[in-house]
Amino acid sequence: MKTSIFKKWWFWVIIVIVIAAVAFSGGSDSGKQTAADSDTGEVVQEESGNEQSSDEPDVPDVPKEYESALKKAETYSDMMHMSKAGIYNQLISEYGEQFSEEAAQYAMDNLDADYKANALAKAESYQDTMNMSPDAIYDQLISEYGEQFTPEEAQYAIDNLSK
Repeated sequence: MKTSIFKKWWFWVIIVIVIAAVAFSGGSDSGKQTAADSDTGEVVQEESGNEQSSDEPDVPDVPKEYESALKKAETYSDMMHMSKAGIYNQLISEYGEQFSEEAAQYAMDNLDADYKANALAKAESYQDTMNMSPDAIYDQLISEYGEQFTPEEAQYAIDNLSK
């Protein structure tokens, strides 16, 4: 009996490496531009659109770890279409991102994700690439060793699969 590719440890290592590569390829200059002042010859750094106007309320400082956990959670949701439980577990895993439980919980509390859409995307992937039956897909979607979607999210996915 063949084991699902999603249960292979090497598959997850490759996924983590790909996500890390995508996350780090975004650039590190964070919107700053350097220009020389023509009168004095001094180098001046300018922020491009990151200034807060005085009319906007102050946002409380969020620790960098929390922001990083949220960005990583967004990547897992948007690119890998993972479930809420799957993302949280990946964020805190000693074999995954190794964020603190507090940072991971902050990420989950602030993540704007459509888990039903994620479940449907995963189900379509299983249907198209692995030729799985709807019953097998449902089982994989709700499995604690699989995708960890809720039964409601998995059923939505199955109900909306192309026939």
